[in-house]
Amino acid sequence: MQSFAHFSLFCALNSSIMKKNIAIFASGSGSNAENLIRYFQKSDSVEVSLVLSNKSDAYVLERAYRLKVPCNVFPKEDWTAGDEILAILQEYRIDFIVLAGFLVRVPDLLLHAYPDKIINIHPALLPKFGGKGMYGDRVHEAVVAAGETESGITIHYINEHYDEGDTIFQAKCPVLPDDSAIDVAQKVHSLEYKHYPLIIERTILGK
Repeated sequence: MQSFAHFSLFCALNSSIMKKNIAIFASGSGSNAENLIRYFQKSDSVEVSLVLSNKSDAYVLERAYRLKVPCNVFPKEDWTAGDEILAILQEYRIDFIVLAGFLVRVPDLLLHAYPDKIINIHPALLPKFGGKGMYGDRVHEAVVAAGETESGITIHYINEHYDEGDTIFQAKCPVLPDDSAIDVAQKVHSLEYKHYPLIIERTILGK
């Protein structure tokens, strides 16, 4: 019986090691982060193992704590240098980094340590309405002001430049003449919740 217990423990540990570990970087409320955590809690292949933020009052930390995912906050200087961030990623054996409403430029050190393994979602159809300062409601307001007839999401790898990494996936939604920025935001959020977990899973597992 004792040997069977040891064997079971070995299998459990081995299974955990075989999973791909994700770290989520987030700066705000964390609704996308929570959606990702809940999705991958049902997965045998991928796990959200860590949540990091640049803001101590970001609600994403409360969501992570409630869902029993380790989380931590690092000050601005650590996000500039990157060595402390890299150290904790290595400690948790992180394979992929996923950005979910993260408003800080990812340090070059991490870009070099995780080539083609850092994924972001942008709330518009890049290359339109991208670049530094274009995030959240600012994007939706710009879409409406420009009289666009469609918007959507772009899931992409990141590089040294804002919103210029290779596109992985896009999904579209209509923008009606009487739509407000709030209306567009709701449509885009629906696309984010539907597609982001699936595309991350496919990208990580090579499906």
